[in-house]
Amino acid sequence: MKFSNYFEAWLYGENGYYSNYKTIGKEGDFFTAVSTSAFFGGTIGKRAVDVINEGYLPKDTTIVEIGAHHGYLLADMIQFIYTLQPELLKTLKFAIVEKFPHLQQKQKEYFENSFGNEIELRHFDNINQIKLDNAFVVANEIFDAFKCELVYTTTKDKAQKSRKIAEVKDNKISFVECKNEYINKICDKYKITKGEIGIGYEEFAKILSDNIKKYEFITFDYGEKYPRNDFSARIYHKHNVYPLFQEDLKLNELFGNSDITYDVNFAHVIDSFNEAGAKNIFYQTQLKSLVEFGILDLLQMVRDNASEKDYLREVQKAKTLLEPIGMGERFKMAVFRKG
Repeated sequence: MKFSNYFEAWLYGENGYYSNYKTIGKEGDFFTAVSTSAFFGGTIGKRAVDVINEGYLPKDTTIVEIGAHHGYLLADMIQFIYTLQPELLKTLKFAIVEKFPHLQQKQKEYFENSFGNEIELRHFDNINQIKLDNAFVVANEIFDAFKCELVYTTTKDKAQKSRKIAEVKDNKISFVECKNEYINKICDKYKITKGEIGIGYEEFAKILSDNIKKYEFITFDYGEKYPRNDFSARIYHKHNVYPLFQEDLKLNELFGNSDITYDVNFAHVIDSFNEAGAKNIFYQTQLKSLVEFGILDLLQMVRDNASEKDYLREVQKAKTLLEPIGMGERFKMAVFRKG
């Protein structure tokens, strides 16, 4: 089978990793920015407030999270919106795009426990169901979970090159000649000789732009705006990282029981949204983004209104989001506007 189908089955198949509820954080296989500090969602919540106050989006905007897992990110945004401008909660609407019913149920339960009947949460099974005039849309680490193909180019001499694409049989990866026009086009466009090609970016951007008249879309992920020309595909299992092509790796044992991911080609993502009629207004590191969006102002609020112990605890968590040698530089943020 094609590697993209294998990747999709690993994450979303009947026994896939995300088809069953998984814990994220210390007890899971990996950390995310959301599981690290509530100030990640809080800072995005502040961004939503600022976008509304500047007049780009109205006060009755729907805030949509795509791929929410437990629902922590959207809930953190709501908590901080309440702190910054509580009257907005009377007009804002909230929604999550989640395909798995069991995760929808977990999210509903979490919101009921957190907010009681104060917040009404709407669910969309997929982005095709979204039909909105205005939306503030956020997605953390979703493009690295889009299925991908693996490619590499062999060169016998300067005049003779051969592009290969991965296939999987019995949990063994091999490479054959690439005859896929789309893959060849993407490789040529971004000068990719070795690595991953994300599948579905164009369709995602088009659906979002077709279904929402005016939006701001914010996404965070690890990756770069240029190809590494090396394989980045890797597996996370109990906080250990395994390169996909590690010699002693037993894919049959890890399949569906661990997370599989790859670095995002942000140039591909940005072009996909541009082609769909959206404009990329920001692309920068997570560190710079969170600082510009006001995370330091939020921490100052804690310092002014809480104990020194509580303040230092939150600062320590926030440092993980901002560290240049860690999440701060490794993760990038892209912001798109349409309408």
